[in-house]
Amino acid sequence: MADFDLELDARGLNCPLPILRAKKSIQTLSTGQVLRIVATDPGSVKDFEAFCKQTGNALLASAQQGGEYHFHIRKA
Repeated sequence: MADFDLELDARGLNCPLPILRAKKSIQTLSTGQVLRIVATDPGSVKDFEAFCKQTGNALLASAQQGGEYHFHIRKA
């Protein structure tokens, strides 16, 4: 996966908290910077795809490792 500028640990949080925390975190980044999110909610896969479509941010990577889901989002 790509490098990142900020990491958000959303493990143990259920919808909609991972998205809400990601939205807050990405606001602190500059355009082009990358937010890495680690979540445990299986619904986060579809949630982050929809979040990126709605916000115009780019979902660079999405992967599952064990019971964790990893996402890299580039701020538009």
